[in-house]
Amino acid sequence: MQYRVQGIVIRSMDYGEGNKIITLFSREMGKVAVIVRGAKKVKSRYASVAQLFTSGDYLFFRSGQLGTLNHAEILDSHHRIREDLHKAAYASYMAELTDRMMADQEANAFLFEQLKAALAGLEADKDMQIIGFMYEMKIWMQAGYMPELDACVSCRSTEGEMRFSAGLGGILCGRCRSKDPQAVLMTSGTWRLMRLFAQMDIRRLGEIDVKPQTKEALKQLMRTYYDTHIGLNLKSRNFLEQMEKYGV
Repeated sequence: MQYRVQGIVIRSMDYGEGNKIITLFSREMGKVAVIVRGAKKVKSRYASVAQLFTSGDYLFFRSGQLGTLNHAEILDSHHRIREDLHKAAYASYMAELTDRMMADQEANAFLFEQLKAALAGLEADKDMQIIGFMYEMKIWMQAGYMPELDACVSCRSTEGEMRFSAGLGGILCGRCRSKDPQAVLMTSGTWRLMRLFAQMDIRRLGEIDVKPQTKEALKQLMRTYYDTHIGLNLKSRNFLEQMEKYGV
């Protein structure tokens, strides 16, 4: 059967002497794997449509789990992302997160639009770390891992100093802090930003100025939560952490 989808290449791997297998995250079908014959050849007309982060219209034939590309038209090559180490690192993280956390052939038009907007934001020089935080939260929400950020997970209070409990899956008020001695005290600004990033559509993200110490606090909270509840070992995240460690 023949299918036409609008998709973003979230994974690309060599297959045989001259071919590639790409994983598309598509609006219509979710994740689909497609063979692109001849994509490794220098003069191939399909070499560009098989590159990571490329967004396009893809026409393929499929009789089993793996499709074969018949035709493709690029909508946005995102070449500026691939040419920038830092942008490519964040885009790779979002792509790998999507590939690992979303099921095959499970359409999710909202998440597709969020990934599309995230890549556009990277290309437009918006804050890479903020885009990464927002997209990660969108993935958590769609996959059923979203922490409770609106009220205390124990008593539902919204009053007083709040702490973030990775173990209990959300925030704790001052009265309930003994339920998790490892819960981390949050500033009101950090709490407000976490809720904002969870709720905001990435397509609406404008210029945003977040203090470095606030971004560092958000990063630590989100990584602890991810490690506690999801725990997938991602090469792209390890690479980001190495870049941060050595100040690349």
